[in-house]
Amino acid sequence: FLKIDVLGLGMLSAVERCVEEIARTRNERIDLSRIDFADREVYAQIQRAQTTGVFQIESRAQMSMLPRTLPESLDDLTVQVALVRPGPIQGGAVHPYIERKRALRENPDYQVPYEHPSLEPVLRDTLGAIVFQDQVIEVAMAFAGFSAGEAEGLRRAMSRKRSEAAMRSYEERFLAGAIARGVEADVAQRVYDQIVGFSGFGFPKSHSAAFGLLAYQSTWLRVHYGPEFLAALMNEQPMGFYPPDSLVHEAQRRGIEVLAPCAIASGVECRVEQPTPQSTGVESGPVRVGLGYVNGVREAEIRALVAERDHRVYRSIADLAARSGAGAGTLERLAWAGACDSLVEGPVEGRRRQALWLLGVAAPGVPVGCGGELGTQLALPLDPHDAPQLRHLDAWDRLLADYGSTGVTLHEHPLELLRPGLPEDTLSSAELQSARHGRAVRVAGLVVARQRPATAKGVTFMLLEDEYGTLNLIVPPPVHDRCRLAVRGEALVIADGRLERRDGVINVLVGDVRRLERGDLPSAEVRHIEPRRMWSTDSKDSASLPNPSHDSKDLASLPDPSRESGEVIPGTPGASAADLAAAMPAANSFGRGRR
Repeated sequence: FLKIDVLGLGMLSAVERCVEEIARTRNERIDLSRIDFADREVYAQIQRAQTTGVFQIESRAQMSMLPRTLPESLDDLTVQVALVRPGPIQGGAVHPYIERKRALRENPDYQVPYEHPSLEPVLRDTLGAIVFQDQVIEVAMAFAGFSAGEAEGLRRAMSRKRSEAAMRSYEERFLAGAIARGVEADVAQRVYDQIVGFSGFGFPKSHSAAFGLLAYQSTWLRVHYGPEFLAALMNEQPMGFYPPDSLVHEAQRRGIEVLAPCAIASGVECRVEQPTPQSTGVESGPVRVGLGYVNGVREAEIRALVAERDHRVYRSIADLAARSGAGAGTLERLAWAGACDSLVEGPVEGRRRQALWLLGVAAPGVPVGCGGELGTQLALPLDPHDAPQLRHLDAWDRLLADYGSTGVTLHEHPLELLRPGLPEDTLSSAELQSARHGRAVRVAGLVVARQRPATAKGVTFMLLEDEYGTLNLIVPPPVHDRCRLAVRGEALVIADGRLERRDGVINVLVGDVRRLERGDLPSAEVRHIEPRRMWSTDSKDSASLPNPSHDSKDLASLPDPSRESGEVIPGTPGASAADLAAAMPAANSFGRGRR
């Protein structure tokens, strides 16, 4: 019989979307089966671990390994994808493979060691290490003389439901068969122990080859069609290792422009705009965040809004409110995300609040009920020239408004605003690049992802991001137990540890990690942060948004949470980094102990 795994992978949809977007924006028809599979720039970026957003090789473990294995072919990627699995890790295959790859690069005449000559044909492609599921069967047949049926029985016996009695029986058969073929007893035992160690989950070679191919294709798209690839990834969220905010920041560092949602320019989904006449030498335009990316909006209303705009462009907030067909809640959420800024005059910093006020005075008639009968309250438009002078958003206001409305900030990185208040010895990810191995360091950042794999013996891995890039934290079990709340639950942390540098890969071995406290922030920079209750993602909770029908005096301060909900206004003596952390998207958690 033929066994086929049918997997619904989000990356397949993202790749399809990307190819369609390339055809729309550049009029190029891409056939991914005919691309150059020996593209030097693609492999150069893979070897430098510049793989954020691509399939399979974007994880912290893969990115730590890529500069050491330096893949340079699809065969190498096939092995690479399979290495970061419990089977090869528990079977002790990872480090021997890495060391032998390095030895071959340094000396092409290097002879790969095999436990026995009979294993060379089976393990040649993986440099003597058992990496693929298929190799368990092949080793049992070539090394111990198993039949195909016996070898398959051994593979099944090593599954999670394995029987100790069955394993003892297979061990006796394996050792006896190997010794009968002239293998020394200690060598036979070592090979059997490697197979048993592989009993955790591992990939068949065919599975890994398919994944390796998709890893290359997605990297190729990232290298050559970065804007289209980013738009496709954002439209397929949630998927992969990184949240949208991290994908956007990484793309911005590569020079890809990302624009905020806009009522007169955005589609429903994220898409790439055409280059402007001023964009000389640029083949593709910026990525525009879609209106559907705004939290809490109704999809049907957004589609109707875009369809009406395509028929006739909106000229003002009043025009948008009258013709879009969107309800007050959707329009207010769009305004707070900055999507209505293009319909408002005046300084950019003041347009979001101005748009909210204008929506309030331009609100269309709304249904009302009384005694079981429905009616409509007529609109009572006011003269927009009577708008009060509303306080402008500062950088912190805009940062939290962005996080609360779309989960993505396109302007200053949070750490760029936080850094002036951090201890002077806090190093950025850029400064870590030149720090010496073994020195004590202090770092801070947003928690992008945290992992506690079952194969890591209680070690937790945290991926942080600052304004310059990402940095890896390794948290030993005692530190995890002592700092459990910060490790598992905080969005913003500061950590002390020792820098480890190996083969171009930098990690921080953590001795202490804690959340960013009030004392870590510059007090002058935390004023006027909007309360987090203003950005509920529940589309039914219209009260969670600023209400444009408030009195203008209330609008000018938008609103006073200490009076209305008992919360502390950020920037007052009770403010801390928690105000920022509360509005940020949650980090991805993988492995044991995820929240």
